[in-house]
Amino acid sequence: MSTSTVLTSARRVVLRLLLAAALAALTILGPAGPAFAVTTAEKLAVLSSFTQTNVTSYNSWNAARQNQGAWSAYAFDWGTDYCSASPDNPLGFNFKLACWRHDFGYRNHKAMGIFDAGKSRLDSMFYADLKRKCATYAAAVRPACYSLAWTYYQAVSIFGSLAAVTEQDLEAAAELKATATAG
Repeated sequence: MSTSTVLTSARRVVLRLLLAAALAALTILGPAGPAFAVTTAEKLAVLSSFTQTNVTSYNSWNAARQNQGAWSAYAFDWGTDYCSASPDNPLGFNFKLACWRHDFGYRNHKAMGIFDAGKSRLDSMFYADLKRKCATYAAAVRPACYSLAWTYYQAVSIFGSLAAVTEQDLEAAAELKATATAG
């Protein structure tokens, strides 16, 4: 092997190591790193990417939620009251993260002055998250979960709040669940 071939191979190895280190730093620190000025356009782009209806968007948001410090330059509002006045775990179905992401969408879209334009998509995102959660439960109880998901979606879609979910709605889903598990 010639000296130039060895040097070229060594350079490739060094470049690969540098690239691997850079990717590791991005994974740990997030795209912004410890101190980074974010433009409004960049914040809007990331906010949009975190609030789409697909599972990739959900996974990206959830990873960022678990590493909020890496996203501090974006000044997102990560606050939540989960499912507001409605149960977070109705009939044992855990809707907390879906409610949190919905709160994230509402709060940050309002702060950016784009809430009215995004509300319908945010509510659809919420419903998609709820349905994905329901799909993780046993087939026998899924109809009850989907019924609650629809009720929660309708409450935010029509009224902008889960406060519209009534005890009667919860009882109807409980009957579906009881029927499914009795048989």
